[in-house]
Amino acid sequence: MQKENYSFLEKLLETPSPSGFEEQIQKVIKRRVAPYADDIQIDVHGNLVAAVNPDAKVRVMLAGHCDQIGFMVTHIDEQGYIWFGSIGGIDAAVLPGTHVIFQGENGPVEGIIGYKAVHLVPAGERGKPAEILKLFVDIGAKDGKEARTKLAVGDPGTYKLGVTKLGKTLIASPGCDDRVGAYVVMEALRLFKTAIRGKKNYPVGVFAVSTVQEEVGLRGAKTSAYHVDPHVGIAVDVTFASDHPGIDPKVTGTVKLGGGPVLARGPNMNTALSKMLVETAKKKKIPYQMKAEPGIPGTDTAMLQVNKRGVASALVSVPNRYMHTQVEVVDVRDLDSCAKLICETILRITSRTSFIPG
Repeated sequence: MQKENYSFLEKLLETPSPSGFEEQIQKVIKRRVAPYADDIQIDVHGNLVAAVNPDAKVRVMLAGHCDQIGFMVTHIDEQGYIWFGSIGGIDAAVLPGTHVIFQGENGPVEGIIGYKAVHLVPAGERGKPAEILKLFVDIGAKDGKEARTKLAVGDPGTYKLGVTKLGKTLIASPGCDDRVGAYVVMEALRLFKTAIRGKKNYPVGVFAVSTVQEEVGLRGAKTSAYHVDPHVGIAVDVTFASDHPGIDPKVTGTVKLGGGPVLARGPNMNTALSKMLVETAKKKKIPYQMKAEPGIPGTDTAMLQVNKRGVASALVSVPNRYMHTQVEVVDVRDLDSCAKLICETILRITSRTSFIPG
């Protein structure tokens, strides 16, 4: 990955954006795409739509959600401890002892999720999963009055963000789901802009959307797709890697980090577009992996497909280990492979391309 691209990815992963509170990360993305996007809009929902060749006859929408799972302050007790609820799907079992950070009115507030020392846990209770309602955050306040000068009910929080390099090409970060998708769609847009530079009356326009509130119901994809009204829609998200202990490939499929984009087949995917992605990967010698999605996956693709009269939709996924934990792991080579595959596939689309099945 080029140094400039990695810096953008790192900035994405270090910027807090729990669902419903994506303003900071959209500013990061807007700064990145401003030099090459022909148009940038942020809608009332908070989606950022960056377009290249927006007046073209054929509209292709790329969706990568920028929101992440997180926390919200629900109560501050008189001792100064913070009680919280979850934003999105959080497994309480991974929370005790976790370093978190909340976004208060006067700035970030760090804390740790406290837990009773194992010596004090009755033998019959040891090893049992924690419950979020019984967990609390210690921010170092001496009492409730001091704590309320720092945080208020409704303030959002996340795991403490950052990027850890593992080996030569792997990174670990709490926000890979789905900052890597937001990275991919914006990088695909940049590649597309470069590829069509100087070509007049090009028939295809690309709208790269950093969607919001995916983790709480795919909400941003629904509203932004209505706005863009695309003919073709490709969502980029993470998917479960099976190359670590405890994972059954019969459930997840065989997916490994560094193996390239994961292309899905299933009722949520347009067969013609899916075939075009595979053909492009083979033609351009881009490594890829296949995954079955017999149902409707919980990604932005679900909303793209059924927008208005229907959209030719596809899902391109980045392999991800340890999803929805503090240590999600991806291979940066997969990110650039995803962006290249998407761009090369779009370049094959013309005003005469039909995506009608059959």
